[in-house]
Amino acid sequence: MTDAKHQLIRSLTFTSTTSLVIGTIIGTGIFLKTAVMAQQVGTPALVLAAWVVAGALSLAGALTYAELGALLPQAGGEYVYLRTAYGNLLAFLYGWMVVAIEATGSIAALGVAFSTFLSVVWPIDTVWIEHTITVFGHELFWNFGLKQVIAVAAILFFSAINCAGVAFGGRVQLVFTVARLLAIVLVVAGVFIFSENATWSNLTSGFGTVQGGGLKAFGAAMLAALWAYNGWNNMPMVAGEVRNPGRNVPRALIVGMLIVLAVYGLANLAYFYALPFDEVVTSSSTAYRSALPLATKAAQTFLSASGAKFVTAAFLLSTMGALQGVILVKARVPFAMARDGLFFSRIGQVSRSTRVPVRAIGLEALWASVLAVSGSFDQLTDFVIFAAWIFYGLTAASVFVLRRKMPDAPRPYRTFGYPIVPLIFVLVALWLVINTLQTSPVESGTGLLLIVLGLPLHFYFQWKQRRPASRHAT
Repeated sequence: MTDAKHQLIRSLTFTSTTSLVIGTIIGTGIFLKTAVMAQQVGTPALVLAAWVVAGALSLAGALTYAELGALLPQAGGEYVYLRTAYGNLLAFLYGWMVVAIEATGSIAALGVAFSTFLSVVWPIDTVWIEHTITVFGHELFWNFGLKQVIAVAAILFFSAINCAGVAFGGRVQLVFTVARLLAIVLVVAGVFIFSENATWSNLTSGFGTVQGGGLKAFGAAMLAALWAYNGWNNMPMVAGEVRNPGRNVPRALIVGMLIVLAVYGLANLAYFYALPFDEVVTSSSTAYRSALPLATKAAQTFLSASGAKFVTAAFLLSTMGALQGVILVKARVPFAMARDGLFFSRIGQVSRSTRVPVRAIGLEALWASVLAVSGSFDQLTDFVIFAAWIFYGLTAASVFVLRRKMPDAPRPYRTFGYPIVPLIFVLVALWLVINTLQTSPVESGTGLLLIVLGLPLHFYFQWKQRRPASRHAT
């Protein structure tokens, strides 16, 4: 029997689990992504439609994952579901993708977003190195300065906090979740009540649909919105630390997603009600790096410049909460892989004092720091979402596989709308991946390359697992 001191403990309640769902979703996207979506599709109506479709897709994913989380309430989330449904190879490639791209890229993007918001209230725009390179006809901008240093510092700080214990991390997440919800409520209520020049006619403006873009442009906007919704899949990764997981995992997923959908819808209506479309388009993004974030502009319509800075400080809290939450949940994937012998064994160890996978947290913090200084916010998020949605589709499809493979297993929750809801999710995920290959070939190509680079490691760990058996046979 494994020493209890080396095991995770179930200390997350329904409240802290729900706050983890909300907290790992609401972070930076709702404050930043509407601007780049407006650039892609050209009208408020299409931007709002992209938010609605992406939200419905994410809810369908959450409903599907709720069954999986209740069926297999173990640390590792998607890794566990893929391993049970398809075997070790796909599960390993998913886990490798999390370590190399999805978890670390998300952490890096959140660190960059933190420094972006901080630059509104504190001058940190000093750049020491900048360079533009062209890859397959696409220009990629890279710079290194004080913003990147602060992004790395934030990543390391919140990684250290998560080493203090999961119960402590859950309480910290609850505080940040409340703070970010209050920040959004303040902006939304302030816009609708106090903005003097706000008008619903802003929703009918724009520069028309993107000619020649059509469905591809809409798909690119959906990809941006899906970054804002990304995180609905995270909470099941800590199912091994949730009390009464068969009941609390699906409830927390569904309740948390419904709250996020309502908050995002109100926030986007407030942006377009408060600001002319050209102000939305020219907010902070890859195309307008020195501009103010969209949420800050909206706050300035009813607050003074100093008041808007106060609201921006609240956005900083939101970003910090998302960063803390993502670090908390994502480290459980390499931890679960290591426990199965599919990753370096030391990554599967937990601290004797805090009972958390400290080495897994440290590994992701180091690689995320490298990514944080290697790309812009929008480049990092496109990179992450493409790689993640390959496996989101495969994981959702595992609901069908496991119903055939484990027909008599207890399922405290069954997916609402089965088989239609998970089937739609899988088909849209497939379309999204194909569309991203066409609209963001550099980012998606890099993601595919990094996933494939995990194959040699998989074969190494498979060989390592067989070696003791071979020696015993000899």
